[in-house]
Amino acid sequence: MAALIVIGLVAALFHVAAAASHTVGGPGGGWDLSTDLEAWSLNQNFTPGDTLVFTYSSSHDVLEVTKAAYDACSAINPLQSHTGGNTVVKLTSVGKRYFICSLPGHCVAGMKLKVEVSSKLLTVEAAPPKSVPPLPKHQSPRPAPKRAKVHNSPSEAPMVAPAIAPSIFVSPIGNAPSMAPSPTSAAHGCKQCANIALKLIVGVLIGLAM
Repeated sequence: MAALIVIGLVAALFHVAAAASHTVGGPGGGWDLSTDLEAWSLNQNFTPGDTLVFTYSSSHDVLEVTKAAYDACSAINPLQSHTGGNTVVKLTSVGKRYFICSLPGHCVAGMKLKVEVSSKLLTVEAAPPKSVPPLPKHQSPRPAPKRAKVHNSPSEAPMVAPAIAPSIFVSPIGNAPSMAPSPTSAAHGCKQCANIALKLIVGVLIGLAM
């Protein structure tokens, strides 16, 4: 709503600023019998808000009439009648306006004026649109990166108790390995050896005693 009001005010100011004052027949002529008023009118651009300035002697007047009275140069029942030598007429709307001098013979001699008021559109150049950065294209979500397999270093490898290999006793004769005696069997053998040795000692002592 505010934008419309501003545009209306600008348009009104434009019309006021652009309004022109047209001195009839000027600059080289006037409202008289010696000026080609028809040619002068064709070279003008009349728009709403402009004014017509009639400057004339006391032997002339200005009558605004209908088209029919203009064509017939009839001064009967004019729309407006002006005298005094200086008449200003405001062109308030679009359309055609007709003026004649009512003195006998003057209108027929060419002292008549047709004014065509045309609309002048207010053309306001639209400001160029602001550049808008293009919207980013839809990007599909990137797949999550695959996690690299973690290889345990040798120090981090699980400790596995090595299997205890049985001790191998190498026989002094031949190359065939034999199983080494277990500690229990070795102790048992040593005990038997001690008994035998004891018996041998006791038998030697008895023999000496005899």
